Amino acid sequence: MLPRWTRIASLKSAAAFKAHIEAQHASLPFDDTLIPGDASPLAQPITADGLRAGNRFCVLPMEGWDGTTDGAPSDLTTRRWRHFGESGAKIIWGGEAVAVRMDGRANPHQLILTEHTMAGIGGLREELLTAHRERFGSTDDLIVGLQLTHSGRYAKPTVAGPAPRIAYRHPLLDGRVGVTGDGAVFGDEELLRLVDDFAEAAGRAAALGFDFVDIKHCHGYLGHELLSARRRTGLFGGTLEHRSRFLRDITSAIRARAPRLRIGVRLSVFDMSPYAPGAGGTGEPQADDAYESAFGLSAPDGPPSIADADELLSTFERLGIRWLCTTAGSPYYNPHIQRPALFPPSDGYQPPEDPIVGVARQIDATARLKARHPDIAFVGSAYSYLQEWLPHVAQAAVRTGAVEVVGLGRLMLSYPHFPADILAGRPLQTRLFCRTFSDCTTAPRNGLVSGCYPLDKAYVARPEAKQLKAIKAAMGAQAE
Repeated sequence: MLPRWTRIASLKSAAAFKAHIEAQHASLPFDDTLIPGDASPLAQPITADGLRAGNRFCVLPMEGWDGTTDGAPSDLTTRRWRHFGESGAKIIWGGEAVAVRMDGRANPHQLILTEHTMAGIGGLREELLTAHRERFGSTDDLIVGLQLTHSGRYAKPTVAGPAPRIAYRHPLLDGRVGVTGDGAVFGDEELLRLVDDFAEAAGRAAALGFDFVDIKHCHGYLGHELLSARRRTGLFGGTLEHRSRFLRDITSAIRARAPRLRIGVRLSVFDMSPYAPGAGGTGEPQADDAYESAFGLSAPDGPPSIADADELLSTFERLGIRWLCTTAGSPYYNPHIQRPALFPPSDGYQPPEDPIVGVARQIDATARLKARHPDIAFVGSAYSYLQEWLPHVAQAAVRTGAVEVVGLGRLMLSYPHFPADILAGRPLQTRLFCRTFSDCTTAPRNGLVSGCYPLDKAYVARPEAKQLKAIKAAMGAQAE
């Protein structure tokens, strides 16, 4: 029988929530009382690397599945960015995962930043700024970035299907994405040309007025995979100096091309073995003790290993990178540590632990790294699962210095005005809280546009909602 994990919505008091955390042998910062108005730690401005944000909320970048086939925004993309502008968050961390060239897209409808799409992506930024200005009067304390990526192992640029490009042959993941030979492995010269593609895309972002770019190094995509390329030879493998060369070269190339543009990194600060459904569909780790293909390999039943990230952040400091957005693992091979959820996506597995443990693990890793690197501004992740108790944990985390900024991802799809409501002291709209049904992942995994199908009325009314319902019904039948 599958375990029945406690639903956050069933925890009706602070005492019940804290008792639940204790019962799971987890630890989270928590303030029983929320500080109202301008005195709230969440309402305080933050300045780093010459950029000033008016509060401590950040919209995390998400991978959209609703652009055009040539990588331009659609009306749905524009609507989502307008919601980000209305949210009240003062940092938009990339808004969207945007590929630097066609073969780096993770899906056939992901945005790509080229000369052809510049006007459309610039329009997204303008729509976001206009929405923020209309609601809050000014954009003077709003920071807007753009996440630049190459999806590497998880590239699927066209409807023809997956077209993985990899950093090295992986003992467990090659079979999952259809890699059967060495032809998919990036050569050193190819990676050097890709560095130029990142710099060119960053130059376009700067010309469009973005405040910073995020050089994506998380979730199993190419930048993240290179950090674990211990057995790769040549310029980009072996020691951390070589494994971080891709990031260092991109940083140098961007600064040469767009010296006023700031640089941030979203980093999976620890990882675990790839998981797969085991008995009854519950996730089980697949690696043995010899597994080396991870950056920050952590045991399922222990604290997150931050040694690799700690060493890399020292490199950030030498490079002058002062903005870091933390996350963990990958949505493709261990989603329960990357995005804790009560219900798995269609290509996932039942969570092997209460999801609150995964939340605590990420917040703990971020706090430990922050203590070791006080000059870097940290944006944390994994907060959406906390639902009604998110403000209490977020306030305590910022107040105690465990993190500077609280990042919000999937919650922004169901309840985009959450930051504004918290900061204004308005009652929370609990009916809009993301309950982690994972429809925002199951839909795009099955070729449908991304969005919150359970709670966003615009998606409830779309024809894809019926398709998603049928897909989930089939999943349930298969599970039985």
